[in-house]
Amino acid sequence: MTSSHPSKMYQHLAQAPKAAIKPKKLVKHGDTRIDPYYWLNQRENPEVIHYLEAENAYTDKVMSHTKKFQGDLFQEIKSRIKETDMSVPYKKNGYWYYTRFEEGKEYPIFCRKAQNLDNQEEIMLNVNEMAKGHDYYQVGGLSVSPDNRLLAYSVDTVSRRKYTIYVKDLKTGELFKDIIPNTTGSTVWANDNKTLFFTKKDKTLRAFKIYRHKLGNKRDVLVFHEKDPIYNCYIYKTKSNKFLVIGSDATLSSEMRILDADNPTGKFKIFQPRERNHEYHIAHFEDKFYVITNWNAQNFRLMETPVATTEKANWQEVIPHSETVLISNIDVFKDYLVLSERKDATEQIHILPVKGKDYYISFKEKAFSAYPTTNLDFDTKTLRFSYTSMTTPRSVFDFDMESQQKTLLKEQEVLGNFDKNNYQSERIFVTARDGKARIPVSIVYKKGLKKDGSAPLLEYGYGSYGYSMDPYFSSVRLSLLDRGFVYVIAHVRGGQEWGRQWYEDGKLLKKKNTFTDFIDVGKYLVRHKYTSPDRLFAQGGSAGGLLMGAVINMAPELYKGVIAQVPFVDVLTTMLDESIPLTTGEYDEWGNPNDPVYYNYIKSYSPYDNIEAKDYPALLVTTGLHDSQVQYWEPAKWVAKLRATKTDQNPLLLHTNMETGHSGASGRFEYLKEVALGYAFLLDLMNIEN
Repeated sequence: MTSSHPSKMYQHLAQAPKAAIKPKKLVKHGDTRIDPYYWLNQRENPEVIHYLEAENAYTDKVMSHTKKFQGDLFQEIKSRIKETDMSVPYKKNGYWYYTRFEEGKEYPIFCRKAQNLDNQEEIMLNVNEMAKGHDYYQVGGLSVSPDNRLLAYSVDTVSRRKYTIYVKDLKTGELFKDIIPNTTGSTVWANDNKTLFFTKKDKTLRAFKIYRHKLGNKRDVLVFHEKDPIYNCYIYKTKSNKFLVIGSDATLSSEMRILDADNPTGKFKIFQPRERNHEYHIAHFEDKFYVITNWNAQNFRLMETPVATTEKANWQEVIPHSETVLISNIDVFKDYLVLSERKDATEQIHILPVKGKDYYISFKEKAFSAYPTTNLDFDTKTLRFSYTSMTTPRSVFDFDMESQQKTLLKEQEVLGNFDKNNYQSERIFVTARDGKARIPVSIVYKKGLKKDGSAPLLEYGYGSYGYSMDPYFSSVRLSLLDRGFVYVIAHVRGGQEWGRQWYEDGKLLKKKNTFTDFIDVGKYLVRHKYTSPDRLFAQGGSAGGLLMGAVINMAPELYKGVIAQVPFVDVLTTMLDESIPLTTGEYDEWGNPNDPVYYNYIKSYSPYDNIEAKDYPALLVTTGLHDSQVQYWEPAKWVAKLRATKTDQNPLLLHTNMETGHSGASGRFEYLKEVALGYAFLLDLMNIEN
């Protein structure tokens, strides 16, 4: 199936597009950079659109011999997905809610049944009907009023994550005339069934104002304005339904405000004023609040405080800080506290009975992900949680916290001849080049793998924002595993797998640890014969796309090919432009380049600024024209500069989805076409043609 000959892609490397060079001088701190492709940031400029379309046509031409294979891969991946499917119902306020899908249709149908699952189905929204005539259609923020009569929901038809809110009468099916544009999409009902709270976005798409809307009124009332550009704000209701909570979060700081949900026109009270480097979040129970806080606790601890006096001076410790366990979330029940924790580089569930001994829910596999899902009842012994691993499809369980019995409600069904016993997973630890860090690595492959360096391997990573890339099952991934690929997740620094310090050691002036960790994992995999450099591939998206860009500048010889999805590759220019969405709120992640120390450090790794005349791996880069998080021009400029500078003859392909944004296509299956393109790219480089 494979050979050492160059793939057919090399036979189709026709004349590639060349972006016009229009030098722009960028000066900061006495340092001058010349950006030849700065002009590509003009989204409305026909010349820009023409260039992106030329790159798309070039990608189509180079990949034309894989057209049938892409179609076969798409059908193969799609055929494993149960088209007529339904989520596990959950009960809220007398109704069972669930989402279902119908065969041949791209979008969900949101449903409920009163009291009993044997009762008649009520379709709240059939998104398939609503999406007709739209290239992109995303429904978000479903919120039912406390009397179960009204549904607030939101719609994005552009993929810029700017949602318009609508209200529907579930009894009559009629839409209210109340239409609210340019929001984050989420809504919260006060307990009067007439008052909605929502969040607006500013021109940089930062969530910055929270309004109160009374049905039938044309004027909305501003209740909170977050004026600090590094904070985003949001609003939610506590599980107890007693309080409305306004949260305001920056990378390193948070602040909550609370209001009795029975009194929507009242004034929100600050729970605990914001302080630099203090993050906290809250959960209400009876006459107190539980507080998860990093106050004098790097990995967070659990405190409690009376409802009447919520300032920090009144907090009492419930669970102390641990050097080795990160507390990330809490679920409160009448007789139990449930903590979501990161322990031994794994996401785990910690049960703390009010009376009795605490324990962890136990699992047989070493690398897995387990977390509570929808738990809306207070007075219950039953915890609903989700479990997945590299070999186990996502499963939903009900867990009796008293008897410690698990009941499997649903395991994601994989159609075809899938048998999870045919696959093997491993969890290994790679020592980083600094000799200190133990990098967790999750590995999966089809049983029978010979560790002789002959297997192709795809290494995936992210490593930013403290976001942990937990091991998970993917039926899509089987198309690689069944063709002999090994799939690896490198849990590099910048996530929180080992707790908060793992994040601290992969950001700001330690950001390069993220990149060197990924390279060190790649070298380990080669050294231990999981693969070899002519069979090693890498993939990452968004901040993981930055990882890809940095890695191929630092160790281009290690990888045969790389997929970079919506990659954040022009870090310095973007972080100096405060008009771009997300910039100012991310100074605590990347550093503020208005400070020369951070300017010079970012410049030393920013992929766009470090392209050199040397050989690079084969590269497939994907983006969306309407991306609000990583603007399309970053990957477009990066590809243009690489094409003009690199010395190799390897494929360099840019695919821009002209209809979508950061998350790709909105339909249930449409995004799989981009997956099929990526897989065809990898497989073709290995001369695997079927």
